[in-house]
Amino acid sequence: MAEPLKAMYNEGFLRGFGEKVEAMYSVFDINGFVALAIDETWEKLELKQRMRRITESLGSYLPSQYEAAMEIMMELATDCVGFPYLFFPDFVEVYGQGEEHWQLSMQAFELFTTKSSAEFAVRPFLLREPERMMRQMEIWSTHPNEHVRRLASEGSRPRLPWGQALPMFKHDPTPVLPVLEQLKADPSLYVRKSVANNLNDIAKDHPEVVLDIARRWKGVDANTDWIVRHGCRSLIRKTDPEVMALFGYAEQVDDIPLITSASFTVEPSILSIGESCELKYALGIREGNPVRIRVEYGIDFVKASGRTSRKSFLLSDKTVLGGASLSAGRTHRWAELTTRRHYPGEHRIALLVNGREFASAVLKLE
Repeated sequence: MAEPLKAMYNEGFLRGFGEKVEAMYSVFDINGFVALAIDETWEKLELKQRMRRITESLGSYLPSQYEAAMEIMMELATDCVGFPYLFFPDFVEVYGQGEEHWQLSMQAFELFTTKSSAEFAVRPFLLREPERMMRQMEIWSTHPNEHVRRLASEGSRPRLPWGQALPMFKHDPTPVLPVLEQLKADPSLYVRKSVANNLNDIAKDHPEVVLDIARRWKGVDANTDWIVRHGCRSLIRKTDPEVMALFGYAEQVDDIPLITSASFTVEPSILSIGESCELKYALGIREGNPVRIRVEYGIDFVKASGRTSRKSFLLSDKTVLGGASLSAGRTHRWAELTTRRHYPGEHRIALLVNGREFASAVLKLE
């Protein structure tokens, strides 16, 4: 079994880092730093809690003056690259939010994000001074380094996983849009993924905003088209009619139904929680020009209350020739997950094509 990610923060790591600090700051107390970080509560701490503990322990043994501490940290950053060093920008979050530190903190974020990533640490600054911080984000969106440009988008995502939510941008994403406009044709896939994820976040609260952007951006640039498609993925999963039409997912063409035949089977039809079933489908496509097909299956999961709630799973999403026949299968596992519990009862499973149901089957879970 793989070790949890938090295990990367251990005594060996801290001592190795402490030696780097001592080489630059001779009075640094490695033993004191390690002892303060790894106390009797250490094993109970999760990843981000361990990171914050390292930050605070480091703050206790570096110079108390922020400018002096940051001089050491920024010099150390040259040799401290990768995910484990997220406590560098976290140090700025904890100790650098004072007005007198603003400029230095922005310089530190710009450096540290190229070594690990600062998208989590900038969020308290956004929450405290959103207008000022978004002006900084716009500046970063024109930076020659892709990591800094990505920070402008990733740091301003309304719903960044693992990060503090930005409720003001959930309510009104308008301040974020100039940054996304600047980055909409960025040559870096790393940046484009972030722009698409930002749009997908916005779509969860303001689908009409993202749909308007998609209409304006689509067809202008190949890189932008990729962002638009990926940024609308939640709206496509919800089979929003306007979005489906925008991306060519039609229900019919020239008044002729897209699907001429459909079959769907589930075997076995009775099984126990923890077992698996095999899903198989076959589709006949209308004659004519190539068409865009998105095939999913939707399970009406029985809840503890006895009610049902549907979740859809993607089977295929591609352009196919007119007159083609499609058939494929999928194993679905009914194992318990941290994100989903299963309950006994009849589960209806529907075959969906471009958001429309064409066939179904029933599985009894015992």
